[in-house]
Amino acid sequence: MPAPTDHEMFDLGDLPLQSGAILRGARLAYKTYGTLNEDRSNVIVHPTWFSAWHDANEWSIGAGKACDPDRYFIVVPNQLNNGLSSSPSNTPQPFDGPHFPSVTFHDQIEAQHRLLTQKWGITSVELVVGSSMGAGQTYQWAVSHPEMVRRAAPIVGSSRTSEHNQVFLKSLRAALTLDPAFRAGHYSPGALPTAGLRAFARIYAGWGLSQAFYWEREYRKMGFSSLEDFLVGFWEGFWLDDRDPNNLLAMLWTWEHGDVGQTPGFGGDTEAALRSIRCPLMAMPARTDLYFPPEDEQWASRFIPNGEVRVIDTIWGHFGGLGLNEPDNQFIDETLRELLDRQV
Repeated sequence: MPAPTDHEMFDLGDLPLQSGAILRGARLAYKTYGTLNEDRSNVIVHPTWFSAWHDANEWSIGAGKACDPDRYFIVVPNQLNNGLSSSPSNTPQPFDGPHFPSVTFHDQIEAQHRLLTQKWGITSVELVVGSSMGAGQTYQWAVSHPEMVRRAAPIVGSSRTSEHNQVFLKSLRAALTLDPAFRAGHYSPGALPTAGLRAFARIYAGWGLSQAFYWEREYRKMGFSSLEDFLVGFWEGFWLDDRDPNNLLAMLWTWEHGDVGQTPGFGGDTEAALRSIRCPLMAMPARTDLYFPPEDEQWASRFIPNGEVRVIDTIWGHFGGLGLNEPDNQFIDETLRELLDRQV
């Protein structure tokens, strides 16, 4: 499906980045659900995951759900680099394409903080929730702005990208950049590195879902007749559908360098950054996630004063937290409901 067009844009102005660069004329794409109440106290922030746009979060939003737009004002900011917000693909020269500056999770949250405070005057957030890279942004919100965040729920993500996870990300980068058509990021719109994108998809297929998923041939429930039909129809089809390679690589860089310890003031000390989180934080890793295993979140929770881990018992691997499997969705919704009902 092509990128959605039902979003709004917020002009961030000049955004200083951790790298020392300035993202000039930055813009943040977002969509809201529900109505902001009079005292601006019913806010949920729901950042996006790798390559996703705001519509990918809509499975978790709806009447009667924990993220109920009849009760809450839900803001879904599209992360920088995803093609809707300021990204390599939509930035004019000289910072276009491979020349776009590197963006950290800290930078992402500073952009989102500007949106909430400057557009609506919001000073308190009832819940920050996000999956995968959205989980990395959730942790960063809790560290960067503990005075604002009342509850946090990172789903299938982590506070620091592990070395094993980095192996996966480096293999994706190699698959894409070694395609001769990539041309160091100077490919033309009519000559995308499609061979690299297809290889990218095949690598993702082996990491995004578990061994048990393939053993049980769960892809047949999704309408695919065979393994090859699934690899081409689902995986290759996804990455070939309106995903810009330079955007993907920029988001990979953010993911690979994820670490709340790099927040200014912590000097690289991840444990100290986690100890600074004031709010209840409910992490939801998936039991069979190959790159964000439960052990990562159980480690982090040791340092978070009000940290807790609820494992999603699923064979859908990382995708257990992305809205594709209804039993997993129900578990997440029930856990979010419990967290929102908690007095803080």
